[in-house]
Amino acid sequence: MATPRTEPAELHAHAMDNLKYIRQTLERAGRFTAVPGKGGALMGAVALLAAGLAHGQASASGWLAVWTVAALIAMAIGISGAALKSRRFQIPLFSGPGRKFVAGFVPALAAGAVLTAVLYRAGISGFLPGVWLLLYGAAVLSGGSASVRIVPVMGACFMFVGTVALLLPGWNEVLLPVGFGGLHVIFGIAIAVKHGG
Repeated sequence: MATPRTEPAELHAHAMDNLKYIRQTLERAGRFTAVPGKGGALMGAVALLAAGLAHGQASASGWLAVWTVAALIAMAIGISGAALKSRRFQIPLFSGPGRKFVAGFVPALAAGAVLTAVLYRAGISGFLPGVWLLLYGAAVLSGGSASVRIVPVMGACFMFVGTVALLLPGWNEVLLPVGFGGLHVIFGIAIAVKHGG
């Protein structure tokens, strides 16, 4: 009596390994589509509200506190919006493209946090709006390279407004809401319409 061959089991295991490799390759090559359009527009609304509240502050510390709280709220909205959108489309939030987006996004934001502390402590907070807009734009542009085309375009627009704010710091009260408010609302609506929310 002959012993049964084990080829089918080995062939099955080999095929499963190949399928896993193909799936991982496709994930890495894909685009991060969970950028929340509606969430982006809501983030813009938070920035417009913050601009009004910050304008009435008597001190730089009060102004910074308003914008810091607004940034934390906007970050929570952005993360929640991305999680909801990825769940709705049944795409893992931290798939290959999602990890690339975060890896490109976080370093510039971390640099912005460090520069905020340094510039505020040095008493030159007038440059903060330009620094924030420029570095946020760099974060969106870099992270957006793993996303749909409109996202890096939005990052470039933020960088442009940030550059103008650094060159014309007397216009900060206008450029900060134009950037964080207006650009988020405009691009958020465009992303919601073209890319499903």
